[in-house]
Amino acid sequence: MSRQQRTVFYLSDRTGITAETLGHSLLTQFDGIEWKIINVPFLDDIDKARTVLAQINQALACDGHRPLVFSTLLNPEILAVIKQADCCIFDFFETFIRSIENELQQPFARMAGRSHGLQHHLSYFKRIAAINYVLAHDDGVNPKNFTEADIVLIGVSRCGKTPTCLYLGLQYGIAAANYPLTQEDMPALNLPKILEKVRNKLFGLTLNPSQLHFIRQERHPNSEYASLQQCQQEILWQESLFRLFNIPYLDTTRISIEEISATILDRCGLKRQLYG
Repeated sequence: MSRQQRTVFYLSDRTGITAETLGHSLLTQFDGIEWKIINVPFLDDIDKARTVLAQINQALACDGHRPLVFSTLLNPEILAVIKQADCCIFDFFETFIRSIENELQQPFARMAGRSHGLQHHLSYFKRIAAINYVLAHDDGVNPKNFTEADIVLIGVSRCGKTPTCLYLGLQYGIAAANYPLTQEDMPALNLPKILEKVRNKLFGLTLNPSQLHFIRQERHPNSEYASLQQCQQEILWQESLFRLFNIPYLDTTRISIEEISATILDRCGLKRQLYG
């Protein structure tokens, strides 16, 4: 059976991150649809709005279905232009802001960009500092500074340490380092000495050997490093190491970076450093 073809627009007068994140979260609950995604950030004048209006109507003509439009637009004149289109529009501010105004008994500021801007200066600089720390302590670099980390992720090559550290820094302001467990470490069922001083900050990442084999094959096809047997041995060894030294760890085979990061924070008792 052919999949339904639909177009979705994410519209914003700033970055569009909020509209896309919320809209995408909602659409993941619906199966059997192939989405054509059109992001329109910085939709901040009438001429641009009229161009988008034409794009929405063109999508209707091509798909035979009304496009879905998720909006965080604040300018009422621009929003009025978009509402002329033959589409199904979901205005996040219109949906929620009136109820919040009534509860707080004050009007909203109608200022774009506040959720991703520089209004919270301390939060912003914490984010930058965390990202700089992650980049300077990736893949075992500068281990003498691991004592300054909020958390140190460990695991074999290609198990997701670097992207998880970057997400922790970007989204939570967490200073995350990572250290690779290598084939050379395997003969001794012991932690690398450099990690002994940060035992209480260690968190392990593991995954299914077949998935690790697939990931490594993409990078180094048909190598010993990527062989299924090698992957099985490394995963078996590292999980034994985690259990022996009581290091908390997580199987990342079927979960996203977002879920991995949130789980790490929850299990380690770490708090978001941003937006405070």
